[in-house]
Amino acid sequence: MSSVIRIPSPRSVIDRRELVQTIEKLVDAYGAAKGRRYIVETLRTALADGREEIARRLDAKPSAGHEVAEAQAFLTDQLIRVIHDHIVTNVYPAGNRSKGERLTIMAVGGYGRGEMAPHSDVDIAFLTPIKQTPWCEQVIEAMLYFLWDLSLKIGHSSRSLDDMVRMSKSDLTIRTAMLEGRYVWGDQDLYEEARARFFKDVVSGTERQFVVEKLAEREERHKRMGDSRYVVEPNVKEGKGSLRDLHALYWIGKYIHKVRSPAELVDVGLLTAKEYRSFRRAENFFWAVRCHLHTITRRAEDRLTFDLQREVAARMNFSDRPGKSAVERFMQMFFLQAKVVGSLTGVFLAQLDEQFAKRQPRGLLAGFRARERLLKGYKVFGGRLRAPSDDWFESDPVRMIEIFVLAEREGLEIHPETLRLISRDAALIKDDVRSDKRANELFMELLTSRRNPEVALRSFNEAGVFGRFVTEFGRVNAQMQFDMYHHYTVDEHTIRAIGLVSRIEKGELKDDHPLAHEVIHKVRSRRALYVSVLLHDIAKGRKGDHSVLGAEIALKLCPRFGLDEEETELVSWLVRHHLLLSATAMKRDLSDGKTIADFVEVVQSVDRLRQLTVLTIVDIRAVGPGTWNSWKRQLIATLYGAAEERLRLGHAEFGRPKRVEAKKAQVEAMGGAYAALVEKVGAILGDAYWIAEPEDVIARNLIQLDASDDEPLSISTEYYPARGATLVTVIASDHPGLFYRIAGGIHLAGGNIIDARIHTTRTGRAVDNFLVQDPLGRPFMEYGQLRRLELTIENALANRIKILPQLVAKPDARPRADAFDVRPRVLFDNKASNRFTVVEINARDRPALLNRLAHALFESKLMVHSAHIATYGERAADTFYVTDLLGEKITAAPRIKAIERRLLEATSEPSLEEAVA
Repeated sequence: MSSVIRIPSPRSVIDRRELVQTIEKLVDAYGAAKGRRYIVETLRTALADGREEIARRLDAKPSAGHEVAEAQAFLTDQLIRVIHDHIVTNVYPAGNRSKGERLTIMAVGGYGRGEMAPHSDVDIAFLTPIKQTPWCEQVIEAMLYFLWDLSLKIGHSSRSLDDMVRMSKSDLTIRTAMLEGRYVWGDQDLYEEARARFFKDVVSGTERQFVVEKLAEREERHKRMGDSRYVVEPNVKEGKGSLRDLHALYWIGKYIHKVRSPAELVDVGLLTAKEYRSFRRAENFFWAVRCHLHTITRRAEDRLTFDLQREVAARMNFSDRPGKSAVERFMQMFFLQAKVVGSLTGVFLAQLDEQFAKRQPRGLLAGFRARERLLKGYKVFGGRLRAPSDDWFESDPVRMIEIFVLAEREGLEIHPETLRLISRDAALIKDDVRSDKRANELFMELLTSRRNPEVALRSFNEAGVFGRFVTEFGRVNAQMQFDMYHHYTVDEHTIRAIGLVSRIEKGELKDDHPLAHEVIHKVRSRRALYVSVLLHDIAKGRKGDHSVLGAEIALKLCPRFGLDEEETELVSWLVRHHLLLSATAMKRDLSDGKTIADFVEVVQSVDRLRQLTVLTIVDIRAVGPGTWNSWKRQLIATLYGAAEERLRLGHAEFGRPKRVEAKKAQVEAMGGAYAALVEKVGAILGDAYWIAEPEDVIARNLIQLDASDDEPLSISTEYYPARGATLVTVIASDHPGLFYRIAGGIHLAGGNIIDARIHTTRTGRAVDNFLVQDPLGRPFMEYGQLRRLELTIENALANRIKILPQLVAKPDARPRADAFDVRPRVLFDNKASNRFTVVEINARDRPALLNRLAHALFESKLMVHSAHIATYGERAADTFYVTDLLGEKITAAPRIKAIERRLLEATSEPSLEEAVA
């Protein structure tokens, strides 16, 4: 790389000549030692002015990533040169230097490439010919003190040439940094000598080893950063498909071919001219984003977090469009660039492989090398599939789908040259190809493959064919959803979900998803299942309800894919209702017969129920790590069991008395003292309790009720593995404010309530069961945690603590939620239950929310009979089954309006003053 960085109008960034003259005047006036503080001040002003000019340029051209990054490196270069010259001229002048008193200053790492973000570290290497002389030590130390006085973050090393060689050999990080070494100032001959020795003594003969180590390092970094280039809070420097991946390509090219700039990767045959342009475009975009991040935060921030995404999008002039916000359009561009980096990496590494293969020595065994074979007109050699000619896809574009099917079927890779042809010719996939019967049959084979459809579809997508062939899928390509719930872009989420269906079908996830494992082989059409997973989010980012719009898209696409009328109708229904099962399981009372009846009325057949269950499970699981847990598994299994029974037996459903008797029998069958407890204590518990609670919870409650016969308050806390949560049971004299006080106590102890069931015995005692997790979705298990829960609830109920002020003062465990604006809504439903009014509140999640909502219901003189708490990232959906104090539903419109107003007030964040008042 050239040591000189050339930027437009350099003097408006920093005028070195003028700066040198100012320093000379200061030295003349005060001397080098006394004038030091004035010199530092002058340099500081030059740095601040330079940064200001660079920020102005970024503001004027918000996408000029390279230009800004190069200007920043140029500014740093000039400052280092001025400081060096001042020190060797005025501070430590050496008139007659010996051979050892030579010093060269190299920029290494990112600074070595001549590109820096505004707050990047300044990585420099001081090189001397032999062990440092006192003069070299003095100069280096003086330079560093000047740089530190400018508040620059310096990464530095000072080595002799021999040290540099020895350490580069033994340490990959040092070797990579030195590989990027660029002459900044000092002894230029010494720099050239260092460069020659580095390539001769360090690089020569270790090319293959370097590539292997660099790729292993890259894999490790990807794993650390989430192992997908589609995580919704990406790291622009270190993430998969980011700047670091582009740099890795350049390092490898430089190590093997000694290229001095990325443009030379074309000359040595590792990239085509078109690919190099893509490389530069992606790099320019990422540099622009990184420079904006540093400018906004005023620090070296490389994570594109939710709170920063909006601001960067606005600075880079992205605007809203129907169905897509500015931030979603900006992030879609980000992920499309990350995808480009992925494709470039693939062809680059495969090309490199080819070059290494050609270098293999031709020995005695050369004649025994594997023969090339033909497969349906394609060449197969070394586990790779290759198009036989340059116009292969042009003469029949359907082959661009066929090749992925053959590769998947035979377990082969597609040759990089062929991938290049595909990306060149993908635009030839037009309507005639999309409606071609054979093309659609091939696509369905790929989608429903019994081997590994996830890997096949991902490469199909990365090659740019998927979005061309199914244009509706192309629209959601790289599209993020701006929320804290979804971890991946829509296309990545969909491909992961298809992979999960395949793994469940192969029996690989039996323990994680026992229900899906059991029902997946009973569905009538596996094709319909796979297509419904493909299409369930196909209409995301359009104006309107994506379920309704997606169902319409399914009616159009399914016949094209070759599905019959019945399958088409089924897929359309599944897409339309793909959120029904999870919403019912998580937001409704599954012990209420009306919940099951309403659900079954929509589902109508056992086959639909099975298909919907598998679709729901993979949809939740593919949202991201941690979204699937044993609690959701339990809820879905409970709803499935109740719905399947109702569909099988029709309306000859168990009557309430029979269901109660069956539950009592299950508890008695647990053995021990349970039979006697059911007889003794069970009589005071109403039918609703027996239907609502699972038998293992009932068993625990009976023991606690029996033991706390005379006590005014009994609190039990224990880890409940079956639900992946902590079960908290409070037994106390019932009174209307009980629920909100318990909820406040649990929140103060650091707990999140994920479900609550509230019962009153015939003797007027409350039996309230809560399932609790910490803010990260983990159960409380340690003795100290459980004890804290009990004590805090006890103090809250005894009114020893002011709940609301403490909750408001408590820091939010997830402050990133502040980046989202969730408009609160309150929905009243008198049809969802025969006995209760169902109130659902959607609002932004925060620690005190449930306590405040419960308090608002208490102030509205309502009785809470059960509560169901669902969170989707930053959004909470809390559902309460309520009646008035006489046990009646809430029907009067003015009363509903007043309750709604009170609940909406409760969703807003109270100030500390309000809370204390």
